[in-house]
Amino acid sequence: MIGALLRMPWEAVHERMLAGLHERGYSDLIAPHLSVLQYPGPENTRPSDLAARTRMTKQAMNYLLGQMEELGYLERVSDEADQRFKRIQLTRRGRAASAVMREIVLEIEAEWAKRLGRRQFAELRELLARLGDGDGSARR
Repeated sequence: MIGALLRMPWEAVHERMLAGLHERGYSDLIAPHLSVLQYPGPENTRPSDLAARTRMTKQAMNYLLGQMEELGYLERVSDEADQRFKRIQLTRRGRAASAVMREIVLEIEAEWAKRLGRRQFAELRELLARLGDGDGSARR
């Protein structure tokens, strides 16, 4: 059941993120676009690397990138090191949307800290960070 317990807050954050973006003037973004903009963001990333990071097919990622490029959030530019490849660059609108996403996350964190208490929220963050550190220490 741990998966469900982790998924429910994530879904709440995701829903709140999309609603907050829409309220702040980014109503053209849809839920799948959040995968592109999620931390650490797509800046200077190859589309294939972003697809792998988000566990999407390259085709699905390129479709989303095309949509977001048309909407003015990003552009795909030639890789200076290898012209066969493209890299993603956020536009001013894309950087602004990313900043709004960070603001929304901070709002959620403040609410959760108030709800759980600062100490318990700090413990929650620390425990989640330990689980996500990838070195296996959380599996003991």
